[in-house]
Amino acid sequence: MQGLEDKTDNKKQNNIIPFIPDGDFYFTKGVEAFQKHKFEIAMKWMKKAIETSPKNPLFQCQLSIIYTEIGAYHKANQILTDVLQTTGDKYADCYYLLANNYAHLGLLNDAKKYAESYLTIEPNGDFHEEAKTLLQLIDVDDENDEWELDEEDDLLLFQETVFYHLEHKEYEKALPILEEMMALFPEHQSIEHDYTRALFYTGNETEAIQMELDVLDAKPDELYSHMNLANFYYEQNEKEAFERHIQVLLNVYPIHEQQKLRVAITLAKTGYYQNAYQRFRMLQNNMVTNHLSYYRWYSHTCFHLGMEDKAKQLWGEGCKRHPNLSKEVRPWM
Repeated sequence: MQGLEDKTDNKKQNNIIPFIPDGDFYFTKGVEAFQKHKFEIAMKWMKKAIETSPKNPLFQCQLSIIYTEIGAYHKANQILTDVLQTTGDKYADCYYLLANNYAHLGLLNDAKKYAESYLTIEPNGDFHEEAKTLLQLIDVDDENDEWELDEEDDLLLFQETVFYHLEHKEYEKALPILEEMMALFPEHQSIEHDYTRALFYTGNETEAIQMELDVLDAKPDELYSHMNLANFYYEQNEKEAFERHIQVLLNVYPIHEQQKLRVAITLAKTGYYQNAYQRFRMLQNNMVTNHLSYYRWYSHTCFHLGMEDKAKQLWGEGCKRHPNLSKEVRPWM
């Protein structure tokens, strides 16, 4: 009897089919998390789905939608463009999703182009009403306005690309784009400050410093020049010089969030961690979380002030929003 029971048990065990999750399983879990507005969890599941089925365009499109929801329009557009390149017009929804993302970025001409492409291919598609509404919101009837819009769109597209390279410390890639921007938009002073940053970190330190000093000669209160020079002199161990510019920053409290963030990062990079921490705490998080550098330097600041748990929490959040951060050395390592 015992032998018979053993055989029966073995037969039952052999009949058990192990559950091996496939791409559809991960995709479903991702959609469920997305619908509950748990975007970080949704992103994790969707990436697992893509790992399992890397050629499934539906999974990639859904990941792009998650990126759109968290404001990572650049990443979303990269995914959608890749899908269109590999599938042609088979996934026409990509055209509307691109139009939506470009509208959020303020690139209205591009938004118009993709919305029209979507309606041409899918005049009765799932997003046809949304595409028509988007086109109604884009006013490009007047020729002069259209010219101005073209220039504005070009500037924003350049800025988005440069922002990505600078945030990822890809200074050599940013440099030629910034040179072109200075030629096309000479009235935008901020471009020159980004240019000197890229110049300095590609080995042209003397030229970068001189350019910022020239700006200060004409405009002694130029905030970006003081921030850049504080960083440059700190990197060169010119203590007296960098502290002159730091003292200026310690007495400045900008109104705009982007400037507040740059000041906080400058203070963190130069070792003024207590001051940097106060500045980071004053930021409106929802306006700066698209900056990889926010997580990088806020985490460093907390770690150096003995708040290791908070530093790890910030680093973890940053890695979820900006996967490239996970490739960098953590402050506690």
